[in-house]
Amino acid sequence: MRIIRTKDYRDMSRKAANVISAQVILKPNSVLGLATGTTPIGTYEQLAEWNHKGDCDFSQVSAYNLDEYRGLTHEDPQSYHYFMRQNFFDKINIDLANTHVPDGANPNADEACSEYDRIVREAGYPDLQLLGIGRNGHIGFNEPDDHFSKGTHCVDLTESTIQANSRLFDNADDVPRQAYTMGVQTIMYARSILILASGPEKAQAVYDMCFGPVTPQCPASILQLHTSCTVIADEEALALCPEA
Repeated sequence: MRIIRTKDYRDMSRKAANVISAQVILKPNSVLGLATGTTPIGTYEQLAEWNHKGDCDFSQVSAYNLDEYRGLTHEDPQSYHYFMRQNFFDKINIDLANTHVPDGANPNADEACSEYDRIVREAGYPDLQLLGIGRNGHIGFNEPDDHFSKGTHCVDLTESTIQANSRLFDNADDVPRQAYTMGVQTIMYARSILILASGPEKAQAVYDMCFGPVTPQCPASILQLHTSCTVIADEEALALCPEA
């Protein structure tokens, strides 16, 4: 794993945007795997700024998001589909027909998950997969478990994840208890992975991901085995990690 240490969140966001823009410039029809949550928002803002200046063209890019809450329609303001429109897709020149998020409105979990696996597989899997990391080491919504997941599946969210995500809802009771998420195996099929972390609350998870044992109890630890994984994190998130 390549670790890039940054001064703060803004510096992390800019460096991550540099990596993504380079991918798109070198391969205009790139397949991007994208993440939600507060961590990548600064990266998306920087990419949108460069897009407006004509420095980064997303017109041929296709995007596949990691996950979606089960039970929410695309139009629901709390859905990840809505989040991506508000924070990224509507701010750049991407063709919305080429943006994909699991169908949280489909109550049939097996059907929704197998359909998403199909379209990601037919796209050839991401050239670059963007990830955040949860406080408990989860990637996507792959929570700590006794095994690494494979394809897209329905997951019961842990209480720590529900509490962490409640900042985006009126209260914790409004946070859905289940989600559809790409599996760890699907994430590992990406040709390159970029994972972001910011803030002291992520320090233990980042240390476990980079220097702990590879275990499904810390799903992100599997990234140690990827052939092209870059970690961009600020000083606070890297507080427990040795200096490079």
